[in-house]
Amino acid sequence: MTHRYKVREIAQQAGLSEATVDRVLHDRPGVRENTRAEVQQAITDLDKQRTQLKLNGRKFLFDVVMQTPARFSTEFRSALEAELPMLSPAVVRCRFHLRETESVPRMVEDLTRIAAKGSHGVIVKAPDDPDVVATIDHLVEVGIPVVTYVTDVPDSKRSSYVGIDNRAAGATAAYLVDSWLADGDAAVLIVSTSNIFRNEGEREMGFRSTLRALGSERGTAGRRVVEITDSEGLDETVELLVEHALAEHDRLEAVYSIGGGNTGAVRAFERLGRRCRVFVGHDLDSDNRRLLRSGSVSAILHHDLRADARLACRILMQEGGGVGGVEGERSPIQILTRFNAPHSSH
Repeated sequence: MTHRYKVREIAQQAGLSEATVDRVLHDRPGVRENTRAEVQQAITDLDKQRTQLKLNGRKFLFDVVMQTPARFSTEFRSALEAELPMLSPAVVRCRFHLRETESVPRMVEDLTRIAAKGSHGVIVKAPDDPDVVATIDHLVEVGIPVVTYVTDVPDSKRSSYVGIDNRAAGATAAYLVDSWLADGDAAVLIVSTSNIFRNEGEREMGFRSTLRALGSERGTAGRRVVEITDSEGLDETVELLVEHALAEHDRLEAVYSIGGGNTGAVRAFERLGRRCRVFVGHDLDSDNRRLLRSGSVSAILHHDLRADARLACRILMQEGGGVGGVEGERSPIQILTRFNAPHSSH
């Protein structure tokens, strides 16, 4: 049988005789299983070396486009820049287009500009909107692959989604909140950024459905849920919205913060002299790290930003013919408390 490597190459890599390798490749009898495994490992190693040779001298320029509070984009940028040297021998550079304001026209504008200038790939955190879908499709059509990050745009021609299973994250938050509240009729406040990002809707659905299911297991209707939205994750806006919610609902004793602005939410409870028994949020940014240490936040649902950055870049490199065998997979959800949270998120 033919093979992509010469028998001599495989034999040198495996430290075996050419005759032994030939018997393995032709599936002849009289070869031990561990010897077959050694030959297969040698072929795998040669594949990796060939990939490294293909990457030698290759240069990639990726664009990162995000509409998100600066506390998260800063964390992701630091994680990505820390990971770039690990992608050698290829040379990877990134341009960053970061906005705190959520706007579909601005997102379309940023992506359209990239399509005109050219890029080897785009990592984007974008609203799931028809205009955004059309613009991502245009990028792909002109030869620029796209990876969606944190929140997906599944109807577009993007190559892959990188991030957590957001519905599972919402379900996890519901389990934590309900367990820590235990018995009683305490209500829960959901704080979201806006309704234009798919991930926030998925987290909310996972949270609500799981909270109902947990209530049903106890033979109750489930906890009351109060929602505030359109905060853009900004502390000042969140603080005002939470104050209004607390003034109208005297049983609010827990918070599930889907999108951020947690410092503002904590201040609102403190200003009104109300106790927040359970507070679950997302992402170990500088604010949440401080709030965890102080005990103001009970738990943070987090994911490894460096692993995300590495996977996103490798998917784009694969689209450019630089590597192979890269498959998208969901990021593991980490539950962090003040007892196990690292000093740095990456």
